[in-house]
Amino acid sequence: MADHMKEKVVTVEYLDVLTATGEKTGISKPRGDIHRDGDYHRAVHVWIFAESTQELLLQLRAECKDSWPGFWDISSAGHISAGDSSLVTARRELQEELGITLPKDAFELLFNFLEQWVTNAGKFINNEFCDVYLVTTKDPIPLEAFTLQESEVSDVKYIPLEEYRSLLAKKDSKYVPYYVNGQYGQLFDILSKRYNQNADERVLNLQKQLNRYAPVSLDAELAGLSDADKEALTSIVKAAKIMDQIALLQAWYSNPSLRDWLELHADESQFDKLKWMYYIVNGTPWSSLDENEAFLTTADSAIKLLPQATKPVTGWNGIEYRTAFPVVKPPGANFYPPDMDKLEFELWKNSLPEDKQKEATGFFTVIKRESERILDESPSQTSQIGTSDAHDLYIVPYSEEYNTFLTKASDLLRKAGDLTDSASLKKLLHSKADAFLSNEYYDSDIAWMDLDSKLDITIGPYETYEDSIFGYKATFEAFVAVRDDEATAQLKLFGDQLQVLEKNLPVDSVYKSEDVTAAPIRVVQLIYNSGDVKGPQTVAFNLPNDERIVKDRGTSMVMLKNVSEAKFKLILEPIAQACISEEQRKYVDFDSFFTHTVCHECCHGIGPHTITLPNGQQSTVRLELQDLHSALEEAKADIVGLWALRFLVNKNLLPDTLIKSMYVSFLAGCFRSVRFGLEEAHGKGQALQFNYLFEKGAFLLHTDGTFSVDFDKVEDAVESLSREILTIQGKGDKEAAKTLLTKHAVITPPLKSALDKLETIKVPVDILPEFPIADEILRKSI
Repeated sequence: MADHMKEKVVTVEYLDVLTATGEKTGISKPRGDIHRDGDYHRAVHVWIFAESTQELLLQLRAECKDSWPGFWDISSAGHISAGDSSLVTARRELQEELGITLPKDAFELLFNFLEQWVTNAGKFINNEFCDVYLVTTKDPIPLEAFTLQESEVSDVKYIPLEEYRSLLAKKDSKYVPYYVNGQYGQLFDILSKRYNQNADERVLNLQKQLNRYAPVSLDAELAGLSDADKEALTSIVKAAKIMDQIALLQAWYSNPSLRDWLELHADESQFDKLKWMYYIVNGTPWSSLDENEAFLTTADSAIKLLPQATKPVTGWNGIEYRTAFPVVKPPGANFYPPDMDKLEFELWKNSLPEDKQKEATGFFTVIKRESERILDESPSQTSQIGTSDAHDLYIVPYSEEYNTFLTKASDLLRKAGDLTDSASLKKLLHSKADAFLSNEYYDSDIAWMDLDSKLDITIGPYETYEDSIFGYKATFEAFVAVRDDEATAQLKLFGDQLQVLEKNLPVDSVYKSEDVTAAPIRVVQLIYNSGDVKGPQTVAFNLPNDERIVKDRGTSMVMLKNVSEAKFKLILEPIAQACISEEQRKYVDFDSFFTHTVCHECCHGIGPHTITLPNGQQSTVRLELQDLHSALEEAKADIVGLWALRFLVNKNLLPDTLIKSMYVSFLAGCFRSVRFGLEEAHGKGQALQFNYLFEKGAFLLHTDGTFSVDFDKVEDAVESLSREILTIQGKGDKEAAKTLLTKHAVITPPLKSALDKLETIKVPVDILPEFPIADEILRKSI
């Protein structure tokens, strides 16, 4: 035999072994062993669907395949190798098998399912968790555009959707079997529903969804502003407008293209106009008042042309595809890779040095994939199959991720700071301009707390509701307002009493803070908001959320009085008429509603924040409760706010006449907030409180369907729930938080009866503000 024979190198593909419920075990094995032993593992399915012909692309499996050789199958599919991710694998498989190179916004995750079958006389056992992706093209891709991987694919063809469903239902011997009457039938059901929807019915549904919002014009008196501040206001509003663009991108990576597409086509029909109008309300394709149910589909989304996604074909311009978004709103928004799970994040985070761990869980960073970056830079790059356990995640600061937007906003804020004659406003605007570029927000947040200006500005990354995986990442927002000096002076009492309230909280002393700084309160008239302000409009906010500042300086709060007045008049008064017993309706008044809102915001600043765990480790409530933190914190601020008002009345600091009004106004407010949906932190927190107090007999349901407060029981019930929530937070007890929310944060029959009544009489769920002053400024600056 020749001495120069080359030895063939066989690359062994390793797969992660999963539990029967899909979690990683930490073990990886060769692919052959996985199927021999029937281990659970992961794979991707990628379907290419042509809109114009309603056809799916199928591939003919090569004869050398160890399962289903020579059968027609999914457009593209493959195992997720050990250490690899789902979306990157889907993109690579499409490129390797069919020669199609597509960006991540072409891939829509439809569903996950467990595929189980045995073939090859029992020698090939498949227990496979599959992520099913859809790529939607406008027209079929010419067959000659494909570059087939000979070892995997021997041919491709298009087949009508319903014909393929029928063949699978009949178990045609030429096709890999999928049980269309089982989980996999979702593929056909989703597409059939998507492209056979009645346009008139969708128009009516969208109009109904829009009608839940009451339009209201929010104005404010600018006469008290200096000429310098009026001049600065133009640059401030323009900077605030940029927050919209960042918030769009933070919600989902194809969101900006969807927005532009809907706006471009808004005048083509009444249907297109309504899609655009309701999108503007939500800022995403998911309806915030409907548990984030999608009101659009990828079929409504933007079409992009990729001339070089495949090999060229004479007379064909390239692939036109729909930018995709999933039916189910991603819990991590666009802060994390869409296919990242908690375990992957935690394993990676724990491998980092302490300073990097703080960055990873910090407010002002996004988490990305190294493999995705490499694939974007070199689309033909293929993965190296092996057993490498190197982590794939890395950190990108906001200042880098949103640099284009933040540079423009920074320049505008610096210009506004140069123009204003208010020293504290100048300091805020200049420090915020610096923070946008440095990613260090501590000094600018302190400057915001110290703001003493007629022109009241809040701008930057603050709230973390959008990150429902961990509650770590902050979204950008802006509130531009004019301070109401008279109302601000009247509310000084709450800030002055903050330490006294902390000392007397109904919770064990070990969970109380020795030093709580009084939260400054500013009452303002809103003239513009932007960024992550979609769906339900806030009536107040308590910031910052940074525990370092809360510990050092406490918090500061802003009350949006004209927003509160609009909500009370347009929503709470009609709710009280419908849902509160006749003898108690007189107690529902704006002063009680607004006073409790103030106290709610104050109570964000008291109670546990930085905590000591049972093992002696220092942590924060936010870090320990993660995705449950926001809902429980909102419930805490509400219920402890009620306790605090009663405490201040007992100390003769507030009038006795407030007692009944505050409880009944709170009861009416429960129905208002729960209508925001249980996916929203305020709605979930309010459902928890209502159901808890109802169970304790503090709230009563009458035969006529109205509710009332039992004044003899409500005080003890409020204190009991306050103690339970504060204790959970003080211990950082996520399991207890989950138990409490699972039991009470639900739509119970009494709640449903009230919500159904409000739906029947069409009481608005929230307001839809218009901002004439800001609109005029933006029109003049075009």
